[in-house]
Order: sequence, then C-alpha cells, then structure tokens
Amino acid sequence: QVQLVESGGGLVQAGDSQRLSCTASGGTFSSFSMGWFRQAPGKEREFVVAITPSGGSTGYADSMKGRFTISRDNTKNTMYLQMNSLKREDTAVYYCAARYGAPSIRLQEYHYWGQGTQVTVSS
Repeated sequence: QVQLVESGGGLVQAGDSQRLSCTASGGTFSSFSMGWFRQAPGKEREFVVAITPSGGSTGYADSMKGRFTISRDNTKNTMYLQMNSLKREDTAVYYCAARYGAPSIRLQEYHYWGQGTQVTVSS
C-alpha cells in the first residue's frame, strides 16, 4: 500500500515563501505521476500542479504559474512544492497525490492521497 506524507505547512506572512514536501513509501515512487492539490475553507479541492514520473515535464494551474514550482527527487521518494510570493488566497490544506500513468488535473484520477498539510497566509 502506498502512503504519502506531506510536511512543511504552517503560518507565513503574505509575500513569504514556503516549501512543502511529500514523501512516499510502500511503492515504486519513480513509476508514479504526482500532483499537488489544495482545498480552501468552504471550497472544492482544486488542482495546483502535476509532474511526470521522471520529473521531466510539469503542468500548472494558470493561477499558480510563475509563483509555484514543483520538483521531485526519485532517489529520496520525495516531491516538493516551492511556493513564492504567497497571498492570503493561497491559504488552504495542500494535498499530494499519486497516480499510475500520465499526470492529470483531475483529482478523481489519482489513486493515492496524503493527509494534507495546512498552509495559512496572513496579511
């Protein structure tokens, strides 16, 4: 059974940077496409960014382009989300997810999920 554990969330101020990590166990990490999603209070979970198994290709939600950067280190079974110039509207629980096959923007197509990490951006 694949397990995903996010870390790195917390309280930051607007304009700050923060890096989230997602560490996988129980599977072959390098075979999964990975994604980050987020869910703000009272809103549906939304796609943030995804990355191919090799890390060679990525895809971002339009609102995240230029501020967020996804990466992965298959030797460490870990994926990262570097978030810069954070805004209050980035406040959400951030989830990592894994799926077999190509990356997807659809949360329903992911097979495994982490428990989420809270990111709170204050003004």
